[in-house]
Amino acid sequence: MSFGHHNRAFGAGTRMATREQTAEELYGEPENFLEVEVRNPQTHGVGRKMFTDYEIVCRTNIPVYKLHMSSVRRRYSDFEWFRDMLEREATKVNIPPLPGKVFTNRFSEEVVEQRREGLERFLQIVAGHPLLQQGSRVLVAFIQDPAFNKDNYEL
Repeated sequence: MSFGHHNRAFGAGTRMATREQTAEELYGEPENFLEVEVRNPQTHGVGRKMFTDYEIVCRTNIPVYKLHMSSVRRRYSDFEWFRDMLEREATKVNIPPLPGKVFTNRFSEEVVEQRREGLERFLQIVAGHPLLQQGSRVLVAFIQDPAFNKDNYEL
């Protein structure tokens, strides 16, 4: 199958050189890929001490990320702190909002799922941002380090 002969958009007589893509190019890992998923919400505690945390799963080959595959758990308050840190570190980057605070039924399946989707969208945007990848001290640790501790970073 040839693609170049019939396309005149490149001018008369100009033919695009075509070559079959290799299986590695078609199905292999892209040069820079980053998948961030927020999943598996779990609610802990009872009464006023209840909270939900979420699993952050990251698969990547971007060098700034130390691990090609990682899984950590974070709660909403961790995300709030993380977003504040990003805003302080990267004044030139518009950091997206987190899903809003919920005051009623916050442990219902529907609310937890909506929050999970919003946290995932938030992380996918910030994790893939080149300026944040290069300039943030907290980005990689927040997404990948199971021993992550907010106290190690000054606000």
